[in-house]
Amino acid sequence: MQATELNMKEITQEKWNKRPLIISGPCSAETEEQVIETALRLNKTGKVDMLRAGIWKPRTRPGSFEGIGTKGLPWLQKARQLTGLPVTVEVATAKQVEDALHFEVDVLWIGARTTVNPFSVQELADALRGVDVPVLIKNPINPDLELWTGAVERVAKAGIKQIGLIHRGFSSYGNTEYRNAPMWHLAIEMKRRNPELMMINDPSHICGRRDILQDTAQTAIDLDYDGLMIESHIDPDKAWSDAKQQVTPERLAEMLDNIVWRKEDVASEEYHAALEKLRQQINHLDDELMQILSQRMKVAEKIGQYKKSNNITILQTNRWNTILERAFVKGEKFGLSKEFITKYFDAVHMESINHQNKIMND
Repeated sequence: MQATELNMKEITQEKWNKRPLIISGPCSAETEEQVIETALRLNKTGKVDMLRAGIWKPRTRPGSFEGIGTKGLPWLQKARQLTGLPVTVEVATAKQVEDALHFEVDVLWIGARTTVNPFSVQELADALRGVDVPVLIKNPINPDLELWTGAVERVAKAGIKQIGLIHRGFSSYGNTEYRNAPMWHLAIEMKRRNPELMMINDPSHICGRRDILQDTAQTAIDLDYDGLMIESHIDPDKAWSDAKQQVTPERLAEMLDNIVWRKEDVASEEYHAALEKLRQQINHLDDELMQILSQRMKVAEKIGQYKKSNNITILQTNRWNTILERAFVKGEKFGLSKEFITKYFDAVHMESINHQNKIMND
């Protein structure tokens, strides 16, 4: 191994361990000039740890720009030489892994369209076997934590020691605010299951537009994410792909300066004592909620017995609509969002149905 390669290994490792880790660069590598200028301007901000660029772009429909291909890899190599920034690209096939490693790409990532397909992930895992390179894995397009977990397991079984997660949002029917609905609860659950893995947020693909990037990035930091991947372009409006979600390097620096960077803990006895007292209150309230829910289910079972005796269906749509409307009105008075009320009562309703179904079929 040449000294320069060893040096980049050390730099990449140092950046990988940094918190927060900031990754930025264009959605797509378009020309050598564009890649180099973007890298130089990002490096000048002093805010970015790794440079990203799409070399191969999996698109939803044919005819869109699908990436410059392998000829763009030397551009990233040159950008790395000029800035000292490690470079990272998305790979979707074994050949792309081979080409990326040939041009000394420092970090690879597996995209959402690949994570959704176990056969594709396994092909990448086989290509990575015996290779010492960090790998980031984006969540699958559809909201399925098992697919995301399976991708992590396949890559880990290939011997990859350094694995990170990228939350880029999920496709969701009826979603209008975001390009990909964040579904924060799924990312939080994935982080809970894998506390040892770095979790990066990709607000660019969640938002699909630049005006809400900062708010989304702030939410991720508030939720203790380990870093951000944000797309940056020297002339965003003229980008060959995903123009609406990219920002200039200078605007990126402004955004990062305006983010309030939270910490997970603080060495303060007063803080911990106050927090523990409040958490005990929450524990007691949770216990009371469980008892009340249990009582509610017993009442639902009695209703189920009357329905069974009179051959009445379990589901009563009009009654359910009445419950929801009443809950919305009361919930608003108590400061509870309509979204929460809907999810909460849906869960309670399904549990009630399950209890009544047991009565019906006993």
